[in-house]
Amino acid sequence: MIDLRSDTLTRPTQAMREAMAAAPVGDDVYGEDPTIAELEARVAALLGHEAGLFTPTGSLANLLGVWLLVPPGDELLCDEQAHVVRAEMGAHAQLHGITTRTWSSADGIADAATVAAAIAPDNGPFLVRTAAIAIENTHNFGGGTVHPVELLREIRQVAQAAGLPMHLDGARLWNAHVATGTPLQAYGELFETVSVCLSKGLGAPVGSVLVSSAENTARARVQRKRLGGGWRQAGLLAAAGLYALDHHVERLAEDHAAARVLAEAAALAAPGCVEPELVPTNIVVLRTGQRAASEVVAAAGERGIAVSAVGAHLVRAVTHLDVQAEECRRAGQVLGELLA
Repeated sequence: MIDLRSDTLTRPTQAMREAMAAAPVGDDVYGEDPTIAELEARVAALLGHEAGLFTPTGSLANLLGVWLLVPPGDELLCDEQAHVVRAEMGAHAQLHGITTRTWSSADGIADAATVAAAIAPDNGPFLVRTAAIAIENTHNFGGGTVHPVELLREIRQVAQAAGLPMHLDGARLWNAHVATGTPLQAYGELFETVSVCLSKGLGAPVGSVLVSSAENTARARVQRKRLGGGWRQAGLLAAAGLYALDHHVERLAEDHAAARVLAEAAALAAPGCVEPELVPTNIVVLRTGQRAASEVVAAAGERGIAVSAVGAHLVRAVTHLDVQAEECRRAGQVLGELLA
């Protein structure tokens, strides 16, 4: 089976496992795990922030990052396909009393004018007030698309003019960094809170990091404990993240190339199902035409290709370090034949 359902399926390499086994650890609830402290400080520095907080999941990192910026009863403004509103089980509303309102975009890429038009100012006790803006980069359901840093600066100006902070869901920010060459700090410094994931393209088994100011991070640490996210000798997991930062960031270019190979093979067999030149990173979203996405997923599975349905007529394939380019070529051929 060539499993392209997600880059979360990656398994730690032998070298990563050895780094985990050798990690010095302590009780993180007491703030005594040196490997976690090293990871948090390193990621914060990479993104141009004061402090970081290691969390079990990207959803928890986003939950805390948004909570820091949006009071209960106010709204978060984001893309209609954003992970925070589509794939986090309504947690922001259920757990923190935060409402969301969304804008529409092409392939998940927002523009400053659209964001500006969507902002709801404080009009007293009549309408919900926009309290923060969230951007996802790369954009998962948009097909791994990248917000250029110049566009993010324009959106930042809109937010500042409205007095609004911003959260970056950077689960795959590493991919944006490698695809564009934009320094991580150039992205991070535009947002009050940033979450990045270690267990997707970087191949660590568990974990994300939320970065912000030291004051915000201290608040988020308390809220993480309230939500049951405090952990003990988790330096074993943090060591995997440190290894990934050293060895798995630049190799993301291989995943991007493999995704392009898959898209080209699919488009060759079924012209119009995808535009290979518009596949910037490691996610390929294929249009299934009149055929139900679930039917295509089932048929692909019978031929040894595992992919996901992300819409009624959309199928997603995600490349990662556990699949090779030739496997992706074969997957693209099979998917193209099914769609032709």
